[in-house]
Amino acid sequence: MQHSTVQGHLEMSLVVSHELSFRILADLAYETADPYAVRFTFHLPGDAPVTWFFARELLLDGLSGPAGDGDVHIHPYAGEREGASEWEEPSEREEVRILLRSPAGEALLRAPSAPLAAFLARTDRLVRPAREFAAQELEARLAEILRGRENAG
Repeated sequence: MQHSTVQGHLEMSLVVSHELSFRILADLAYETADPYAVRFTFHLPGDAPVTWFFARELLLDGLSGPAGDGDVHIHPYAGEREGASEWEEPSEREEVRILLRSPAGEALLRAPSAPLAAFLARTDRLVRPAREFAAQELEARLAEILRGRENAG
């Protein structure tokens, strides 16, 4: 059975220090089979790709204000231009910052807000927020019907 997916790419920065960061590419994927999650596959220079799963709701919340606890924290950031403030309206925020924690350490990532918001809007067209459970039920029922056809013929 084929699932509906949304795929995209996001150019991000891996922050090493205030003065040093590296550009990395992240492949984003959203599947109706797992409507609560967005998969990020980070392509790190000289390393194997690393995959993290983020709650779609966490990403949506992190575009407009601080979100997350535990291993993942996301917050919008207005940028480092003259007069910029962390408290600007969400439409003025240029990027989102993602802090990842694991037993091996921490990583700070920066990404432009607009492409992430556009990707999440595309996921909304597949499964509206707060309708994830209904989408899972529909997928399960459809699979059951298709299995019945296979067994009947």
